Parts: sequence; C-alpha cells; structure tokens
Amino acid sequence: MSVADQLRVLIVDDTSTSRLLLRDALDQIGVHKVFFATDGEKALKFMMDTPAHLVISDVNMPIMDGMGLLKAVRAYKPTQRVPFIMLTGQADRSVIEAAAKLGVNNYLVKPVTIVKLKSAIEAIFGKL
Repeated sequence: MSVADQLRVLIVDDTSTSRLLLRDALDQIGVHKVFFATDGEKALKFMMDTPAHLVISDVNMPIMDGMGLLKAVRAYKPTQRVPFIMLTGQADRSVIEAAAKLGVNNYLVKPVTIVKLKSAIEAIFGKL
C-alpha cells in the first residue's frame, strides 16, 4: 500500500469550489481519504476527534482563520506534529513568515496545480 493510499487529509476552506478542486487534485495523485471543514473551528473539532495525517488549510476564513487553526493544532499535544500546508490567495511574504513561525510545513499559492500540490505533499512525506 502506497503512502497516498494511507493518507487521511483534511481540507479546510470556506469556498466549496476550492475544496472540490483540491479533492479532485488529491484524487488524481492517489489520495482518496479526504475530509472537509469550512472554517478553522470545525477543523479543530475534527482534528480533536479523529486527527488527519495532513491538514491543507486556506488562510482567510470566517470564525477561525488558517493561522488560528495552525496555532491551535500546534498547541494541542495529540496534533502538534501533524503536517500542515497553508493555502494563500497571494504570495504575501508576511503571511508566509507568520505561518513559518507557527510551524507550517509548506505553503501553496492559489490556484493550486496538481504538480505543485503533489510536490508540496512529497516534500513532507516523501514519494507518494
């Protein structure tokens, strides 16, 4: 069984189109265990109940944004080492630096391509 077959990925984005595009891209690279949350608060509850192996989260969301989610995931002992990829609408250096300080593993600028997504995941887990 490949790494991709085993991965449980949580996609966190308030835009349904983004969630579906990411799910389709993950499916094309062999990752089929995909879960969704529409904001950081729902994602954190999911991670506390059934942690995913990887979180892919948008930065800008209502209720709890991606930075708040990253900080909460890193603060909660059972999830503090879960890899986290941050999505951003633009390559804003201050956002990337803030995410790095909070322990983000990788980041992607929207729109995300299959090649870039696969590369970002493989940088964390190795060859899928």
